This record gives sequence, structure tokens and C-alpha cells, in this order.
Amino acid sequence: MNTTVIALANQKGGVGKTTTAINFSACLAEKRKKVLLVDLDPQANATSGLGLEKGFGASIFPALLGETDGMSLIKETGIKNLDIIPSELDLAGAEIAIAREDDYLHKLKTVMDPVIESGRYDYIIMDCPPSLGILFMNALNIAHEVIIPIQCEYLALEGLGVMVDIVNQISEAGNPNLHISGILMTMYNVSTNLSQQVVQEVVKHFGDRVFETLIPRNVRLGEAPSYGKTIIDYDPHCVGSAAYRNLAKEFIKRQQKTDGPTEDALPTLSDVIGAQE
Repeated sequence: MNTTVIALANQKGGVGKTTTAINFSACLAEKRKKVLLVDLDPQANATSGLGLEKGFGASIFPALLGETDGMSLIKETGIKNLDIIPSELDLAGAEIAIAREDDYLHKLKTVMDPVIESGRYDYIIMDCPPSLGILFMNALNIAHEVIIPIQCEYLALEGLGVMVDIVNQISEAGNPNLHISGILMTMYNVSTNLSQQVVQEVVKHFGDRVFETLIPRNVRLGEAPSYGKTIIDYDPHCVGSAAYRNLAKEFIKRQQKTDGPTEDALPTLSDVIGAQE
């Protein structure tokens, strides 16, 4: 099995990154893909959002210091085909502790290479912290692909250019396989012109790198993590579930370079573009 490592990354917080990490991973697992979600955010929202306790010593921090190995940190989530390396607050100390180490930008690679080489997973998805720190850069140094979630608001556009520059710099500096596999528009409000205008602006600059799937604003998406559930477990028939299932399907088709319709009649990128023509 060839393992693809995907970083879900945006240095701006509040863009739906962790919501996407949880639900995108679950929907890929639902499609019989073996998935490992790595929670690299000290806030550990992906961990609690999947119903796991934030246990002391459970994060990847000890492995980054060479005190244990990555394989031993993998936990089952209770969802078929989906495992996790959880996070906890101690991971906040990694920024300082790792900075003192030699080769500090490649510590995560040392930990994760045996997991990648094991061939145990189709996809390893890393929920990156919302900052341009050492953990963030470590994640991009081992990723094959980056998915950038951005909120459908104009302020979110400011950080997108920064993300693109960072990915290009890391690709040129030592990770030539790294590329942006998609830009994901989140918190799309079908009833406002603003959301449509932001999508138009992103497509104008990034073209087909923008996912056709739009993630809508949906109350159920916000509720699900408080119950420790993915959206497809919490409310499998809501628009949030439909959107993330469509995203998983579109992502797999992109990987296979095939075409096909999405599963549910939600607003898509083509609808937005067509409405403005």
C-alpha cells in the first residue's frame, strides 16, 4: 500500500481546519480507505472531537524527543478504518523543546517515516496547528500534499497567499514532492453574495486547485464535536454530512484522475461560477 501524507494547514485559525480533519478523515474511512489522523494541535480539538480523552503522554511530543516511537502512539477511534495519534496540551512545549535539537525541522519525519513505510494506511492526515511554528513546518516537510481550508470571507484571502508561498518555499528547499492538492472553501453561506464573491476571487487566482465541493455553514457541524462524534455519526443526513462525503468522493476521484458527479445536490463551485456569468 502506498501511503499519501496530507497536511491540513492554514496559519489562520477559525477556518474549519479541525472540523475538516475529523470529518474528511471519517468520510475517507467510510469509503474503505485506511486513515491515520495525526493531531498536531496542542488544543487537541481533533482528539476530543473523535471522543478520545486528552491523556497525559499520549501526544506525539515524547516521540519527537526520541523517548518513544510513533507506532506505539496510534490509537483506535472506534470508527472502522480510522486511527489517530492524539494530542494534548503538553504538545505546546514542543515548539521550545524541539528548537534546541539538531535537525529540528525534521523531527516529525524521523517519527513518522516508520509509520509511512509500514504501508498500513492509505492516507495519513495531519491536523496542523494554526500558526507558522516548528510543528507546522515539520508537518509540511513530510507531507506529499497540502489541503488549505479557507473561510468564505475576504479576510481569509490574506492568509492564502502566505500559505502558497510557504508551500513553494518548502518544496524548493527540500521536499520536492510537496504540492497543494486543493483549496477547500468552508463556511459557505448560500444566501449571501459575499460567499459567492470570495469563491469567485479564489477561483480567479487558483483555478482548478479549488475543490468543487463547498462546505456550508451548518449548525450540526458545530454541534457534533461536543458529543465526540463525526458529522456522519451525529447526523448522517444533514447537509454537513453530505458535503464531507462529497469532498471525500471528489478527493479520491482527483487522486485517480477520473470524473464523476457528486452524490448530493448541494451548491458546488460550478453553480457559483455559473451564477456569476
